[in-house]
Amino acid sequence: MNPTEAIATTEASGDTVPSPWVVRAAWRELSDTTSLEIAPADGSTPRFQPGQFSMLYMPGIGDIPVSVSAYSDDGKALVHTVREVGAVSAALCAMKAGDWLGVRGPFGNGWPVDAAADRDLIVIAGGLGLAPVRPAIQQAIDDSGRGGKTVVFYGSRSPSALLFRDDLLQWAVSGVAEVRTTVDRAEPGWRGNVGLVTSILDRAAFDAESAVAFVCGPEVMMRFAVFDLLSRGLSADRIFLSLERNMHCGIGLCGHCQLGPKFICTDGPVFPYSEISDLLTVRGL
Repeated sequence: MNPTEAIATTEASGDTVPSPWVVRAAWRELSDTTSLEIAPADGSTPRFQPGQFSMLYMPGIGDIPVSVSAYSDDGKALVHTVREVGAVSAALCAMKAGDWLGVRGPFGNGWPVDAAADRDLIVIAGGLGLAPVRPAIQQAIDDSGRGGKTVVFYGSRSPSALLFRDDLLQWAVSGVAEVRTTVDRAEPGWRGNVGLVTSILDRAAFDAESAVAFVCGPEVMMRFAVFDLLSRGLSADRIFLSLERNMHCGIGLCGHCQLGPKFICTDGPVFPYSEISDLLTVRGL
């Protein structure tokens, strides 16, 4: 029996033991980034909140936390977007339709999309940070009764590293969201913005006194984005960040992701800035 068959025959499942899931589709987003559409092997319908993550397990190698980046079109599978940076992520990025893997979760707190029901929603993302916040953007867009506008600011290393290009284009062209992109360095043919994502925050108008902001990306980017939002009048309790640390267990037992009194995997990964402003000075985030 090979390792993937062992997952498929495991009877126990839950928060501590991976459940068998099958890859329905896999595709390259970028040269080093792959999206996997995966579904429970028992045919059950997966549930998640935008902003949650799963622990994806490759037998004989290990598991890593990966944010859910979308629901499948039929609602029976979840999409996880993985960047190849280590042994587990490399194995995940090499998967094909029909392959098996183990899944625990989804875990953690999600983005409070309902808090922006009648307010402008400001999303600031950098690099792979667009993946965890993408389902929240889509949910806000799909809410036909929502009163506020949706504004997306997204920055990446280069034009070729822009993630989810089709979504960004569709949101912008259809008018369901105002999309502003920028890159750290231009490439031939690029005519868009060049510079940090925080440098383009003044390119869109929004009601700062009532707006809700979701911020996700590298720590330095998030710090500057928060400072800019605060200076524009957003209150700390209406700015939400998705934090990352070395999450190993996903259920608050191992302590690897502890940040002061908080555990990123169980108390987060999404936090209001008002709860963690003092903790962001702790090294290791």
